[in-house]
Amino acid sequence: MIKTNLKHTIEFPEVPKIGGLKFRRFTGGTDYQYMADIINACNAVDQLDRHATADEIAGSYKHLVNSDPYKDVLIAEMFDKPVAYSRAGWHDEGDLDRIYEHFGFVMPAWRRKGIGRCMFRYNQKSLKGIAAGHPKDKHRWFESFATDTETPTIRLLESEGYKTVRHFFIMVRPTLDDIPVLPLPPGLEVRPVEPVHYQTINDASREAFRDHWGYSEELHPSVAEWLDDPNFDPSLWRVAWDADQVAGMVLSYINSEENQSYNRKRGYTENICVRRPWRNRGLAKSLIARSLTAVKACGMKEAALGVDTRNISGALRLYESLGFRPTKRISIYRLPF
Repeated sequence: MIKTNLKHTIEFPEVPKIGGLKFRRFTGGTDYQYMADIINACNAVDQLDRHATADEIAGSYKHLVNSDPYKDVLIAEMFDKPVAYSRAGWHDEGDLDRIYEHFGFVMPAWRRKGIGRCMFRYNQKSLKGIAAGHPKDKHRWFESFATDTETPTIRLLESEGYKTVRHFFIMVRPTLDDIPVLPLPPGLEVRPVEPVHYQTINDASREAFRDHWGYSEELHPSVAEWLDDPNFDPSLWRVAWDADQVAGMVLSYINSEENQSYNRKRGYTENICVRRPWRNRGLAKSLIARSLTAVKACGMKEAALGVDTRNISGALRLYESLGFRPTKRISIYRLPF
């Protein structure tokens, strides 16, 4: 039995018997900063060179799909100070699968006390309640994820019966020297991106990524979500056009706060995609080279991206040929129910 009082405190079975521990709902406002602080404390110990900000989280929460933070976020407090949080949601993945995803972060000082497992099981129970209202027309999976250095999370997932189904690499090009000069395929050109182009580019990205593993139409970011991203900078984008059609793109960005936190100068060459009619012509490679040049012109010294290790288009080999090397592995874990 789960109970919520007017102060948003949640009471449920199997809560660890720790003095000062309580669980509550998300209330907005200062919770965004609490969440960023929790993530960054975890990243430091788990060797994840990422940095979260309250603005970044708030911007993304405006566009959540099938996840209501006021219902699906759980916050753990010790003596009224947040020390952990989790979030749950769901989405359809193609025509066959329905994914009930959840994840959480526990500050290192409060790990190995049962807080993470308690939140984990609370999320599963909540998601089962949501699933009970859905038609049984698809395979149902619990899903979560962990980077290879997140040992406590991996132990938790495996002990709860979750199995790895897919791996992704974070890849880094440690220098922006020796960027190749690669011509575009004949008939294509790269143009400066104007606001009038945003929706056309978004539609093309959505179409191209439908061929990728794990693609969800619901989770593909909208133009509005792009605009709410603090790192949004279309001046860094390299988009190839064939007359009035988008052929492919690399939507680069620079996370200045992250760079400051880690004392580095890194640009991200992400959202790399080519639509079917223009594939296997060297377009992606040419656009990535142009994107590396663009972030270098902004003073960056290295570049990074993420890749599905089993990408059917051979993306991993392509990125390696351009000087990127794997630095972290992220695994997707699932459990059928």
